[in-house]
Amino acid sequence: MKKYLIPSVMVAVAATSLFAGTETVSQKVVAADPTCLFRDQEFQLDAFGLGAFYQGNSEMSGRPAWGGGLGANYFFTKFLGIGLEQDLYGRNKLGNKSQENDFRFTRWATIGNLFLRYPICSINLAPYLMVGGGANYGNGRWSPGIAGQGFGHVGGGLEYRITENVGLFSDARYLFSGVSGLPDNQLMWRYGLRFAF
Repeated sequence: MKKYLIPSVMVAVAATSLFAGTETVSQKVVAADPTCLFRDQEFQLDAFGLGAFYQGNSEMSGRPAWGGGLGANYFFTKFLGIGLEQDLYGRNKLGNKSQENDFRFTRWATIGNLFLRYPICSINLAPYLMVGGGANYGNGRWSPGIAGQGFGHVGGGLEYRITENVGLFSDARYLFSGVSGLPDNQLMWRYGLRFAF
């Protein structure tokens, strides 16, 4: 009996010492954060349609103008960016077929923007605020040969990213100017495609 007892004890001791030196490591599976489609150091190109709506000037009140434009933006971080856009819009409206009611005009606007953006990465949506200003150029019966009349603006919008490089956006801005010949109040609405690189 002693013959078999000693080898059995030796095997038990060896097995205990073998497993005593090892530790069981528990591994937790952590779900990876979803990749955010809005990035730092992001360059963007915009192509958009444009509507301009006027108030506060009897000739222009309630008479929208339509057009479009192109823009370029650069975001230093996910939250802060700057932009520059060139707009072209106008209206072909001759009221009562008389020269006194000629509300036709064409306008060009060069506009600078500062963007404050808050990406919600889980749904690929980014609300943003914008502030800036620019200059209007154009012509019309009530303002022939406008040359560089300035304005400021404040507004906000939404961008939805379809992919990392393509988004849809829409925003609206309130434009204000003390310059004679420009509407006292103007709402400008943009809607279009944004290409991000």
